[in-house]
Amino acid sequence: MAGFSELIKNFDKTREYVRDFFIYGCKVRSDFDKKSVRTYDDEKRRVESWMQDYMRYDDSAKGRHVSISVDSGHISENPLYNAYYSKSFTDNDIKLHFLLIDILQDGRSRTLRELTDTLNSEYEQLFDDQTVRNKLKEYTDEGIVAAEKQGKTMYYSLAALCADDLIKMYRGLDDALKFFSEAPDLGVIGNSIMKAVGIKNDLFHIKHNYMIHSLEDILVPDILAAIDDKCSITVKKFSWKKDDEFSEEEIIPMQILVSVQTGRRYIAAYVPRRRRFVTFRLDRIKQIKRESVCADYDRLRERYDVNIQRCFGVSFGDRHEVGAVSAIKITFTVDERNESFIIDRLEREKRCAVLEKTGEGLYTLTADVFDPNELMHWAKTFIGRIVSIEGGTEKIRRRFYSDIRRMYRMYGGIEDEHIQ
Repeated sequence: MAGFSELIKNFDKTREYVRDFFIYGCKVRSDFDKKSVRTYDDEKRRVESWMQDYMRYDDSAKGRHVSISVDSGHISENPLYNAYYSKSFTDNDIKLHFLLIDILQDGRSRTLRELTDTLNSEYEQLFDDQTVRNKLKEYTDEGIVAAEKQGKTMYYSLAALCADDLIKMYRGLDDALKFFSEAPDLGVIGNSIMKAVGIKNDLFHIKHNYMIHSLEDILVPDILAAIDDKCSITVKKFSWKKDDEFSEEEIIPMQILVSVQTGRRYIAAYVPRRRRFVTFRLDRIKQIKRESVCADYDRLRERYDVNIQRCFGVSFGDRHEVGAVSAIKITFTVDERNESFIIDRLEREKRCAVLEKTGEGLYTLTADVFDPNELMHWAKTFIGRIVSIEGGTEKIRRRFYSDIRRMYRMYGGIEDEHIQ
C-alpha cells in the first residue's frame, strides 16, 4: 500500500478541499461522505502541512470543524499559493531537469540528438529521444529553454534572459513584483518568480485581499482563451445542495466579472439551453472544457454589451436575452451643509443609476435594472437616510421593510414605530 506523500498529481481534488476548508470551514469529517476516509485524511494532512499557521479547529457535538483562518491585512503572502507548489514527479523528471540545464549551461545551442548523446556519454544516463523531446517541449513552453529551427533541425539553448537579470536591469521591477504577487488575478505567477529569485514581499499588506481567487486562477486562462477565440465551453459545477454532486452546462462566455460587494468572481455567459445571460460563481466551478467556435458570437456579444448596462451588480435577474427591466426609485435625505461626502458617495457608487436633487436636502436615485434586489443591498448601507422606495417589486419592498423591522426590534424598538 502506498504511503502518504505531500506531493500531488491531481490539483482539482486538492483545490476542492482547500476551498471547503477556506470558504465554508463548517464541515466535519462526516460531511465528506462521498470520499473515502483515507482520502479525507490525506488531503487534510497536505493542507495542514502547507498552511499550518492558519489552520483552525473547533469542536462541537457534530464533530471537529477544520478551517483555514487568515487575516489578509496581517500577512505579506497569500498562503493558498502553496497548493500550487506541490506536484509529484518521476525519477526521470528530476534527472533530466538538472542534467539538461547542466549541459546547456555553457550557452551553446544543441540538437536533440546531441543532447541525448551527451546524456549517454558524459552522464551515463540512457534516455530515448521522445522522453528528452517531451521534456524540452515542456521547458520551451515554460520559457526555460529557447528553441530555434535552423534549416530542418531544431536547436535548443537556455533562455537568454532570466528573471533575476531583468530585476537587476530595471529599477523598481522587484517592487512591482511584490505588489502584483498579491494582486487578485494570477498573483501566483508573481509569487513563483519571487520564490525563484529569492525575494520576499516586505512592502505590501492588502487589507481586503480576496485570497480565494488564487484557487480560481487555474480556470481563468481557459475562460479568457475561449472568449478570445469566441468558443463555447462546458462548465462542471458543484451542486448548490451538495458539493459532492455536479452538473454540467454548455455556455458561451462573455466576460469575467468581480462583485465589489462580495469580492466573488463570476463568468458572465449566454446559456443557449435557457436562452438568456447568466452569471456563474467561479468558486463553484470544478472544471472547464473547451467546445466548438460559436458562429453567432458577435451578435450575442452585442446583446450582452447592451444588457450589462442594466446590471447594478453581476445579476441578470430572471430576464431573458431581451427583456424588460424593473424601474426603482429611492429618495435619500442629506444634510447638504455638513454631509457633502454622502452626496459624493452617491455620485461615485450609483453606477448605471441616475441621481437627481429633488428637493431641499433630498436626492433621488432612479435605476432601470434587471435585478433591483442588488441595488437594495447597496441602498441599505445608507440606512437612516432612506425617505422612500418606489418601484421595484412588491417582494423586494416587503423584504426591505421586514429587515428594517427586525433590526429595529433587535435594538429594542417598538414594532412599526417610525417605520412606514
